[in-house]
Amino acid sequence: MIYRIRDLRLSLANMAHKPLLGSAPRIEILKGVSFDVPQGAVLGIVGGSGSGKSTLGRAMLRLIEPDSGQIEFEGRNITHAPEAELRLLRHRFQMIFQDPMSSLNPRRRVGGIIAGPLRLQGLDNIDARVSEALDMVGLPRTFARRYPHELSGGQRQRVGIARAIALRPRFILADEIVSGLDVSSQAQVLNLLEELVREFGLTLAFISHDLSVVRRLCNRVLVLHHGEIVEEVETSALFDNPKADYTRSLLGAIPLPDPDQVWL
Repeated sequence: MIYRIRDLRLSLANMAHKPLLGSAPRIEILKGVSFDVPQGAVLGIVGGSGSGKSTLGRAMLRLIEPDSGQIEFEGRNITHAPEAELRLLRHRFQMIFQDPMSSLNPRRRVGGIIAGPLRLQGLDNIDARVSEALDMVGLPRTFARRYPHELSGGQRQRVGIARAIALRPRFILADEIVSGLDVSSQAQVLNLLEELVREFGLTLAFISHDLSVVRRLCNRVLVLHHGEIVEEVETSALFDNPKADYTRSLLGAIPLPDPDQVWL
């Protein structure tokens, strides 16, 4: 297994209800979540707004600290691993963010953005690795000299993917990475992810609220609702025979190309 998650619990301060004096009340976001991510899987993590899916993804990568439970990456318990230990592992798990404009430093050129993680890991041949990463995501090497604002939304997202795969990770978490793109750019980015998964044997966790996208890309789906897993099955089984009422409600919200088609 790439990931093994056991009884993961996490609560965050509810700043919307913070009193003038004292600390903000805490709200439980993840409520004892347990699942495995096999090597080579493309796992969809779906749920409505506030379901906890993005929080779960960040906890998996130890970008936020869980309250309890266990996170194993490639057989190593990283639940409370110190930052020095995590730094040695971070080249093996990477993240692609939802909004490429806010996740890319506007004052740095594309080449510098992709090179940043490579330098942090102390790697050599930085320029060659940057060029290779641009090749892998289908961007001209000359884009290394451009700034993010000079690119389209789809191109910026490709830069985010290039930054993630430049380190040749074993696992990538993609958090709503096509939600802000037009239909054409969405298709191009999804095609790219499919190619990278095939070529490099990547394991991918794909967070999305769009089940039609998940159906195309993922071979397994985890449905999260109010911080709990209500269903975890193969993608075909989820669409052909959903078990949970909440899953049926998500499926019912998908726009259908055929007005006579009905999800069970």
